[in-house]
Amino acid sequence: MQKRRYEFTREIFNSCSNNQMRDVFFDEIELDPDSLDRLVKGYLNGKVNECDIYTDVNGIITADIVVDGLRQKLTFCEI
Repeated sequence: MQKRRYEFTREIFNSCSNNQMRDVFFDEIELDPDSLDRLVKGYLNGKVNECDIYTDVNGIITADIVVDGLRQKLTFCEI
């Protein structure tokens, strides 16, 4: 399978009530579409409370995950 290039964004939401800031990381990655699931599963270390993966009408793949009470959003946008 042919590899594709993605802009990868990882957002870590702050759970403190008085702090609305979040950590955001950007990267460009190259991988085959089948390995996206493995990449997302790599962030599921701990007690997984939630993991929803979906693709929007523009082809952007989003994984909303909650692990050990910490919410994260992983986004893959093909370049």
